Amino acid sequence: MPDKIHSTNLNYCMERHRRILGTIACLLFVLAVMGGCKKKMDDTLVVGMELAYPPFEMTDQSGRPAGVSPALARALGEYLHRPVRIENIPFDGLIPSLKTGKIDLIISSMTATPERAQSIAFSEPYLHTGLCLLVGAKSTVQSIAEADQPGRTLVVKKGTTGQLYAAKNIHQAKVLVLDKENTCVIEVVEGKADAFIYDQMSTAENARRNPQTTRALLQPFQQEGWAVGLRQGDDALRQQVNAFLADFRRQGGFEKLGDQYLNEQKTQFKQLGIPFYF
Repeated sequence: MPDKIHSTNLNYCMERHRRILGTIACLLFVLAVMGGCKKKMDDTLVVGMELAYPPFEMTDQSGRPAGVSPALARALGEYLHRPVRIENIPFDGLIPSLKTGKIDLIISSMTATPERAQSIAFSEPYLHTGLCLLVGAKSTVQSIAEADQPGRTLVVKKGTTGQLYAAKNIHQAKVLVLDKENTCVIEVVEGKADAFIYDQMSTAENARRNPQTTRALLQPFQQEGWAVGLRQGDDALRQQVNAFLADFRRQGGFEKLGDQYLNEQKTQFKQLGIPFYF
């Protein structure tokens, strides 16, 4: 009798163990399915940008992302039928955030340079700009060749394509590298520097703010293109972004953004006979 009771208890325990394992397996399967569904449903497109470069990247009075780049990001989301979340990230942190998967792409007035293309991929350019000069109001300088002369001082902002250009191409003038755009402008305003090498849109704005002491030579001496940054190997998304940019241009989307955020500059460029950015 004890052996029979022992056998019965053993069978009961084994059956109970099998049921518990079966229940755990079912729960794990359900959790896996739910997790997969959640991932599939959460199709948010996470876009990184630094909201500190108006009118392209900025915030409105309520602190929400505003400007050309947020508008472009939202239009991309509508085109792809995906919700968009904008992450405000310092510019030098955008590429690391992209590479580690924190964001899906970058739309932040980023120039597609060969150096950056070594670590990330780029869409087709959506905006064309270039390097030009901010000079003193009474300066006789009319070109980058005239600026690069012995006895002259050129100022550039650290980390910009202006600094890269100066390092490769300025051979006679003294080059002063400063951390902030405003500091570079002050050097020209106070006559300590003969010219500031910077992008067209910023140069136009800085000349507008300092009309008595500076003037802008907006004809670019180096062409540059802004593009959407993506992870290398993310070819499907890159194709989708390129298709969107082409369609957005055909539909007049860039023209509308220019009218909304850059109307004064459009007029200025037209008067000077210089092609506009978009």
